[in-house]
Amino acid sequence: MFLSLTYRGPNATDLGYLLHKHPERVQSFPLNFGAAHVFYPVATAEQCQAVLLLDLDPVALVRGRSTEGRSPESAAPLAQYVNDRPYVASSFLSVAIRRVFNTAVAGHCEERPELVASRRPLEARCGPFCGTAAADWAERLFRPLGYQVALTVEQAPDLPALRCVMLTLSAETTLRELLTHLYVLIPVIDDDKHYWVGEEELEKLLRHGEGWLANHPEREAITRRYLRRGGPLARVALDRLLELADSGPESLANPATEEEEAGERRLGLDGQRLASVRQLLKESGATRVLDLGCGEGKLLRELLKEPQFTAIVGVDVDTRSLQRAAERLKLERLPERQRARLELLHSSLTYRDRRLAGYDAAAVVEVIEHLDPDRLPAFAAALFGCARPAWVVLTTPNREFNARFPNLVDGALRHRDHRFEWSRAEFAEWCAAIAARYDYHHQISGIGEQDPALGQPTQLVIFQRQEAASG
Repeated sequence: MFLSLTYRGPNATDLGYLLHKHPERVQSFPLNFGAAHVFYPVATAEQCQAVLLLDLDPVALVRGRSTEGRSPESAAPLAQYVNDRPYVASSFLSVAIRRVFNTAVAGHCEERPELVASRRPLEARCGPFCGTAAADWAERLFRPLGYQVALTVEQAPDLPALRCVMLTLSAETTLRELLTHLYVLIPVIDDDKHYWVGEEELEKLLRHGEGWLANHPEREAITRRYLRRGGPLARVALDRLLELADSGPESLANPATEEEEAGERRLGLDGQRLASVRQLLKESGATRVLDLGCGEGKLLRELLKEPQFTAIVGVDVDTRSLQRAAERLKLERLPERQRARLELLHSSLTYRDRRLAGYDAAAVVEVIEHLDPDRLPAFAAALFGCARPAWVVLTTPNREFNARFPNLVDGALRHRDHRFEWSRAEFAEWCAAIAARYDYHHQISGIGEQDPALGQPTQLVIFQRQEAASG
């Protein structure tokens, strides 16, 4: 099994500095289950490729291993030696990444520290993985993280029934992020760790999953498969990840104070927004709609009143909000036909989630201002680039109108969880850039009382996909 890392661009051999492996030498590293070798097939100023080749010793794999807790088939003497473990990408490769590229995974580069945080177009190719199910897992795990995923399925030599999968990932990212994602997710694809899983593995999962795992749409599956379905350990890990997700920048669980909401309540903005968005979605002709950042289900309740919407999906990163939405909508007591129209999904709005593709329209009501500005490109790529609904209705506060709220000091944001609020010019600039990049028409308007100088308190934009409009 092997992993190749390729960078094409200026000063390509910077890859050697980051990996702490010199391009002009072949290096070998003894492991307790074989050996790992690092070499560079290509090392020029324009392209650099590093390969980690893992050579496993089948005898070393079982020497001294206990059969306690293993199935009778895998514990049989012959089965310990005759299996696919030495030949397919698995936790062995993950361990090799951690051992051989430990400094790169940790994000250290003494000679060129500025390289660690540099994002560059990187390509990783690894495998083979055993069985075509690996292809589905690779898509589910890596695509939400922003990777382009390419898979090649081949027949194993001399084993007609066995299919092997080679995985190629490409993205503009840091080497540290790429190696960390591979280190955590390769064993998840394979789902068969070769070593004992205890509390140390739980801590490693949380440490290396920091910043991305808590909001991954496959968070639960990753946790359980990484910990080998380890019952109590998996439950502990999931509880801790839920805490991280609920406190993250995408969580809308923290309510605004009465002082902060007083201005909007006085203007009745919440009801006006819901009514406006509901009517616009209805006028679009959509039947299958998404409510992205649905919170506790206020818009979902309005959409359920319209028979036109045959499939309604509420999406939120905060599981507690989804639970409260289910309670408020009384899902368990809805008539069967009504219940069949509604689905609640846990997902991050900044990760590509193929479950959200194929819908007619999406509503994003007072959500994007809760995202950190540097996550907006990922949000746009996930919504307009991946999900690509024919219509998108999006609202966000108009910062200029805040001057009309007597309880807000000059320069303060409308809610304490907001990461930013745009002026009308800033909003118009963002909308135009999104429309141009992803081939959408767009039309900007507003909701609420009109001030001649300050505009309306809520900004609204309708995006329509160009091919949908021409069709």
